[in-house]
Amino acid sequence: EIGGSGTNIKHSWESLVSAVQMHIKSLNFGYRTGLRKAGVEYQNAYARIKGDHEVEFRRKDNTTGVIKAGRVLIAVGGRPYIPSDIPGAREFAITSDDIFSLRRHPGKVLVVGGSYIALETAGFLHEIGIDVEVAVRSCVLRGFDRQCADKVEETMRNMGVKFLKGYQPKNIIENKKEGDDGGKAAQQQQQLSVQFEIAASNKGGERIVRETREYNTVLFATGRRPDTSSLNLESVGCEVQSNGKLTVSETDYSVSMRNKQVADSSSPTSWVHAVGDAIAGKPELTPVAIRQGETLARRLFKGSNELVDYDQVATTVFTPTEYGSVGLSEEEAVKRYGAENIEVYLSEFSSLEHAAVHREKHISARENAYDLEMPPNALSKLVCRKSDDNRVLGFHFVGPNAGELTQGFALALALGAKKRDFDKLVGIHPTDAESFTSLSVTKSSGESWVAAGGCGGGKCG
Repeated sequence: EIGGSGTNIKHSWESLVSAVQMHIKSLNFGYRTGLRKAGVEYQNAYARIKGDHEVEFRRKDNTTGVIKAGRVLIAVGGRPYIPSDIPGAREFAITSDDIFSLRRHPGKVLVVGGSYIALETAGFLHEIGIDVEVAVRSCVLRGFDRQCADKVEETMRNMGVKFLKGYQPKNIIENKKEGDDGGKAAQQQQQLSVQFEIAASNKGGERIVRETREYNTVLFATGRRPDTSSLNLESVGCEVQSNGKLTVSETDYSVSMRNKQVADSSSPTSWVHAVGDAIAGKPELTPVAIRQGETLARRLFKGSNELVDYDQVATTVFTPTEYGSVGLSEEEAVKRYGAENIEVYLSEFSSLEHAAVHREKHISARENAYDLEMPPNALSKLVCRKSDDNRVLGFHFVGPNAGELTQGFALALALGAKKRDFDKLVGIHPTDAESFTSLSVTKSSGESWVAAGGCGGGKCG
C-alpha cells in the first residue's frame, strides 16, 4: 500500500457488458461508413459459392441475390470451437465470443484451455475480482517461447489465478434446484458440475484420478476453426482441409484447387483467394489478415511483388502482465540454426511499479506465512544468431505494457539489428525497455540472470 485503501469497491458486470456492446456497435457503424465512403456495396447477408465466378447471398428477410465476379476473396475469420465429445459442453459452456454478451454475472468461472485467449480471458476476469480457475491439459501458450510462456503462468499464479494442470473435463452437468423453471432467478444462480480426469503418477505408474468441481460459468478457449463449412467451396474445386483451413499460394493467396497444385507464380491458380484465419499455416492475427489483404490488392491491381514476412510479425498476449514478442522463439531458432549457433541474452527483474510498493503474492500462491514477496514479474530476452554477427532473431518481453514496447523494437528486427546495436542505445531511465540496452548475461554462461535491486529495467546510480 502507498497511502490509500478501499473496502467497498465493487465492479458492475452489467455496466461492463453494456459499455463493450456499445463500443462494438460504434465500430461496426464506422466500418459501414468507411465502406460507403469508398464506394463499396455492402450486403448484410449470408453468402456461399453458387458456381464459377458466382456468389449467392440471403438476407435476414430471406430475400436473395447473385453476384458475378472475376475474383472472390474469402475473409471469413474463425469461430471458437467447443469439443463435441464432452457431454454437456455445447449445451452449457460458452466461448470468448459470448463472454461480453453474458447478461448475468459470471460467478465462479472455469476457463478450459492454455491458449492466449484462455489466459487473457482468465486474467481480466481475475483482475475485476472474479474467482477463476484455468484447466490446462499440458502447457500454456504452446508455440510461444517456452521460457516466456512459463513466466506468464508463474506471474498469473502469483497474482491469484488458479491453474489446474493436467485436468481434462469429461462431463458437464447442470445442477437444477427443486422447482427451478429456468427463469431469470435460476439463470443468476446457474450451477454447473464439471467432472475431470487427471493423470497422476505414483510408484505403480500413471493412473487416472477423477474429480468434480463446481462453477457458475464454463468457458472453452481450446482453439478456433475457420468459418468455411457453409461456403460451398468444394463445388468449384477448392481444396478444404478437414479443419476448414484453405491452402493458398504464398504470392497471390489463390486457393489450391483439386488436381492443381498451388504455384508461387505471378499468375493466379484460381479465381478464389483467401486471407486471414481461413488459410493454413499462418499467424491467426487481425493485423496479419489486414496486411495480407493489402498486399493481395497491390499485387492484383498495381503489379506489386511485395510479400508478408511472417518471421517479423510482432504480437502480444494481453494477460495482466503482458508478453510481447517478434521473431523466433529460442526453440525455433535452435531448430533452424542449431544450438551451437544460438546465444540468448536475458534479464529477469521487478518492474518499478512492483518493486517500489513491494507488491506481495496473492494469498493463494503463498507456500507459508512468510512467503510474501512477489518474484520478479518482468523478463527481457534476445535470441541471437552467433554465426551471423549476433543478429537478433527473436525479441521477447514479459512485463507491463509489453505490446507498446514490442511494437517499437519490431522495427529494429525488421531492419536486421545486431546485439551490438542494442548495446549502443542510451536507455530511457527508469523504464522496463531500458533493460534491452544492457543485457550482458547469457543463458549459456550458467550465471544468474535475475537482477538484484535496480530501478525497473535499468540500474540506479
